[in-house]
Amino acid sequence: MSNIITFGTFDVFHVGHLNILKRAKSLGNRLFVGVSSDALNFQKKGRYPVYEEYDRMSIISGIKYVDVVFLEESLDLKVSYIQKYNADILVMGDDWKGKFDHFSSFAKIIYLERTPTVSTTSIIEVIKKC
Repeated sequence: MSNIITFGTFDVFHVGHLNILKRAKSLGNRLFVGVSSDALNFQKKGRYPVYEEYDRMSIISGIKYVDVVFLEESLDLKVSYIQKYNADILVMGDDWKGKFDHFSSFAKIIYLERTPTVSTTSIIEVIKKC
């Protein structure tokens, strides 16, 4: 079996997050999950997450499919994380399709289809309207 690694913000946890973690875990025996730091999320998206990084890490660590949770502090460290956790497969949502192909010499890259009709951004927008 293989070591699997994935990354995400995992803010306002929803069924789409659960689905990708479950499907990622089904590809190997150990799942390592990098949760984007608050600062990294701001850098990527121009906003801070609703939940702070340690709360998000706590939520992800409580998911039965997840073996190890760590804080992802920089996009530039992806190869280091892949190597540190001896990951054989990097799993990302298909909204990132093609963006991680250059890591294929370090791990097999698999893009999983996102759960349709659910996204953190859309959930936040619905909440704002309430």
